[in-house]
Amino acid sequence: MKSTRLGKTGLEVSRICFGCMSFGKQTDERPWVLGLEEARPLFKRAWDAGINFFDTANVYAQGTSEEITGVLLKELAPRQEIVLATKVFGRMRPGPNGQGLSRAAILTEIDNSLRRLGTDYVDLYQIHRFDPFTPVEETMQALNDVVRAGKARYIGASSMWAWQFSKLQHAAEVNGWTKFVSMQNQVSLTYREEEREMLPLCGDQGIAVLPWSPLAGGKLTRPWGTETKRATTDRYNKSMYEKTGDRDVVEAVEAVAKARKTSMAQVAMAWVLQKPVVTSPIVGVSKMSHLEDAIAAVDFELTGDDVKALEAPYKPLHVAGF
Repeated sequence: MKSTRLGKTGLEVSRICFGCMSFGKQTDERPWVLGLEEARPLFKRAWDAGINFFDTANVYAQGTSEEITGVLLKELAPRQEIVLATKVFGRMRPGPNGQGLSRAAILTEIDNSLRRLGTDYVDLYQIHRFDPFTPVEETMQALNDVVRAGKARYIGASSMWAWQFSKLQHAAEVNGWTKFVSMQNQVSLTYREEEREMLPLCGDQGIAVLPWSPLAGGKLTRPWGTETKRATTDRYNKSMYEKTGDRDVVEAVEAVAKARKTSMAQVAMAWVLQKPVVTSPIVGVSKMSHLEDAIAAVDFELTGDDVKALEAPYKPLHVAGF
C-alpha cells in the first residue's frame, strides 16, 4: 500500500481510506450494514494490506459505527499507528442542540464520539456539512478548542460550496485558530462538479482531498441495471445515484475494464486516484472483494486513452450531496 501526506501536514496516510459507514446496528432504513463479527475480517485485511486510515462519523448507524470501529481498531494495532477520523454535524438526538456546528453541539459530540470509539483523541475531526445557522467564528473557535484540548490533532471539512469553505478558513486565519487540512467531498466519474471550484481551491491551498463515494454508491462497479440490496433499500443512495445520464459513463467503465482485463471497480477507483489533488478516496466495503479491488487500484495505471474514454460521456449535473 502506498502512502502520502495529509495535505500540507506531516501526517502519513494510506492512499486508500477505509470507510466505516457500512458497519453498525441494522435498521429498517439500513438493513445492509454489518455487525461486529462480519466487520472484523474486513478491518484485519485492510490493516494487513497497509491501510492505516479509517473514517467514520457520529451519525453513522446512530453511533454504532463508531462503537464497532473503536473495538476493532484496538484489536489491530497500537493507537498511535492508526489514523482515525470521525465527523460532527448530523442529528444525534431530538430537541434543541441535537445537531449542527454550534459550540454546544461540537463540544458535546466530540466527547460522545471519543467515548464510543474508546480513545482519548481522533487524528482528524471533520464537520460533516456547513451549518448556515451558526456563525462561522463560533464553529471555528470551538474546533480550535477541541484541538487545543488534545481531543483532535487536525480538523477537516466535508461537502459545501467553495465560498463557504473559504469563509470558514478565513475566520480561523484572522483569529489565529486551527485551520482545516482536508476536504471530504463527492468525486467520481459520475459526479465531477467539484472540478469547477472546490478541487482547484484545495490544490491551490494544499488541502487534502478525501473523496466520498468514489464508486458512485456501487454504480460504477457493475454493468448498468444490476442492483444490490443497498441500491434497492437505501433512500439516500437511490436519490443520489439514480441518474439516467450515468448509463453512458458506466458503459465506458465497463468497456475499459474489459479491454484492460480487470474489474470495473478497479478502473473507476484508479481514475479517482490518478487525479493529482486527491489524497485518499474513502472506500466503503461490505464484501472482501470490494476491499481487494480498492487495494489493487492503487497500483493500477490508466493510460491517457483510458482516461479520455472514461471522461468523454460525462454531462454536467446539478450540484448534489450538500
